[in-house]
Amino acid sequence: MRVLVVGGAGYIGSHMVKMLLGAGHEVVTLDNLSSGHRDAVLGGTFIEGDLADIDCLNKVFEQHQPEAVMHFASYIQVGESVRKPDIYYRNNVTNTLNLLEVMLKFEVKKFIFSSTAAVFGEPDYVPIDEAHPTRPLNPYGRSKWMIEQVLSDYDTAFDLRSVCLRYFNAAGADPEGQLGERHDPETHLIPLILQAASGRREHIQVFGRDYDTPDGTCIRDYIHIVDLCSAHLAALEYLNQDGSSDRFNLGNGSGFSVQQVIDAVQKVSGKQVSVINGPRREGDPARLVADATRAKKILSWQPNFTELETIVSHAWQWELKQLR
Repeated sequence: MRVLVVGGAGYIGSHMVKMLLGAGHEVVTLDNLSSGHRDAVLGGTFIEGDLADIDCLNKVFEQHQPEAVMHFASYIQVGESVRKPDIYYRNNVTNTLNLLEVMLKFEVKKFIFSSTAAVFGEPDYVPIDEAHPTRPLNPYGRSKWMIEQVLSDYDTAFDLRSVCLRYFNAAGADPEGQLGERHDPETHLIPLILQAASGRREHIQVFGRDYDTPDGTCIRDYIHIVDLCSAHLAALEYLNQDGSSDRFNLGNGSGFSVQQVIDAVQKVSGKQVSVINGPRREGDPARLVADATRAKKILSWQPNFTELETIVSHAWQWELKQLR
């Protein structure tokens, strides 16, 4: 297939482009490089452009005639979304509506949306399945939930079929060492701890050690980047087999605590990490873990990299590459 990947120069998108190419698909990447990296796009056609530019989108669809679209071009920082809700709604909602408008114009009816488990908000129970109430707590989560609702309406009105994939924390790096996380600023736990281990960061801070968990630190769901992309690929195949629009939660099956991640980094790297203990952050639940049962059953998806040390070791190899 010809697949358009928007946001394909970012962390998740670039791994997705590599996987699509490896699976024999023809890939067109559209990215404005606001947070992505041109050298992370390892093949196919690259176009620097913005979803806010309707003329650009029209040209992309006219020239390349994609048969399906994968969307990774969202802003993703929760704290920033609270401070700057305007840019989150403009990029994550308005710009996605632009994309959907052009898809309908060119009769492209298959859409894979990289959503977020932030649509659920404070969990009533863990692990979180698709039946859990959706009540996002911040503009980031609300912007994703808005698009999920839009997609439901577009399916009813225009027969535009979509799969929304919800997950908490993408983690790890390409096992072959070609790709990894390069956020600026970095806000994700695993790369922050790895940077402290490698010497690129003086210390890391743990926010709260008094949670109702075995070691007192928060438990989070981490999904290896390759497993995450394989779920998106499975969703594409599902739509190709005339699957109906749906939403799926993704996770590796069990969560890991902040302390467990620190221990794993120290074991894999052989380095001691300087840790500063701080107070709890407002709005941090004790546990966030997704239930991926439906994705495994309906998409025939199975995560392969579920061990924390494996996730960390792949990310550590990428971190070491950044020091060269």
